[in-house]
Amino acid sequence: MSPAVSRRLVLTGALGAGALALSGCGSADETAAAPAAGAGGLTPVRLQLQWVTQGQFAGYFAAVEQGYYRDEGLDVQILEGGTDIVPQTVLAQQQADFAIAWVPKALASREQGAGITNVAQVFQRSGTLQVSFKDAGIAAPADLRGRKVGNWGFGNEYELFAAMTEAGLDPGADVTLVQQQFDMLGLLQGDVDAAQAMTYNEYAQLLEAVDPATGQLHTAADFTVLDWNDVGTAMLQDAIWANTERLSDPAYQETTVRFVKASLKGWAYARDEPEAARDIVVAKGSTLGASHQLWQVNEVNKLVWPAPAGAGVVDEAAWARTVEIARGTRNAEGRTVITQDPGPEAWTNEYVEKALAELEAEGVDVRGEAFTPLAVTLAEGGA
Repeated sequence: MSPAVSRRLVLTGALGAGALALSGCGSADETAAAPAAGAGGLTPVRLQLQWVTQGQFAGYFAAVEQGYYRDEGLDVQILEGGTDIVPQTVLAQQQADFAIAWVPKALASREQGAGITNVAQVFQRSGTLQVSFKDAGIAAPADLRGRKVGNWGFGNEYELFAAMTEAGLDPGADVTLVQQQFDMLGLLQGDVDAAQAMTYNEYAQLLEAVDPATGQLHTAADFTVLDWNDVGTAMLQDAIWANTERLSDPAYQETTVRFVKASLKGWAYARDEPEAARDIVVAKGSTLGASHQLWQVNEVNKLVWPAPAGAGVVDEAAWARTVEIARGTRNAEGRTVITQDPGPEAWTNEYVEKALAELEAEGVDVRGEAFTPLAVTLAEGGA
């Protein structure tokens, strides 16, 4: 199984009982709570990622490498994900102090009993696309009618299904749904007419592939992209989640502010020094190629910046849209992500606003309104 395949399996951990159910969770007494203090008086903190070391998490690795966490009195250990790890469950079981998870997945976990709260919405935009070859003529969701439409399932399809529904299509009748592998071979080999892709990973795989007709790498001009941010069915993705019960503890509240502050400073570093951030990720053990990793850092920066209200602030309109789609859009099996409103404890801007105020007082640019992405040249295979 390739890294891309495995990564998406973790990010999309099934919405059924196997991946998200908490019935097997231990009690608070049975789980390993973080120690109160560590070496040098630093507070130990464990951060659970969604997947392995890669540019998707560049800000957190940069915060470690640049000493931003240590400056806040924290000794942060970053825990990689795996095929059998659901970050929000790890957090709910107090096997980690904070976790990175997509909002829809975390909301599904909350509805099944996980006590977790979104304390910083790092990705302000969705990174999910539906990609087709330009000559297929798929310029809008309505053009998917009668086509073979690839989707990963596992809860990743709701933006796509919401877009088709709004376009007047019945996803179960007006298109041929194809269970897509977690790569782009289905599109490249003609098995699907439109394929799901993340801007920072699978889409790059297309541009790293050789066009057999020309012998050269494919270019963006070969494809048409449906971007759910433009269509209006985007859902929020990577956020920092905290343990809801522990947020009643003033010490954990303080740690949350310090952790969010240093993390956002790390993301500001990744924004201003993308090549250096790429190098940090590669040095930390990424198995992906250098050009692919730079592409990934660059594309992830586009999801974070600019942040007009401040990095990490939960935009209420974007949250409401995510909840609306999660409650109202049914997948091919007729299921919705959640069945009821997640409630007021699902998110808060209290801690991120405190963190942003401190960062601004220190002269850190927390909005990135002048952010300009790089023009990244991909090598074959992402090398």
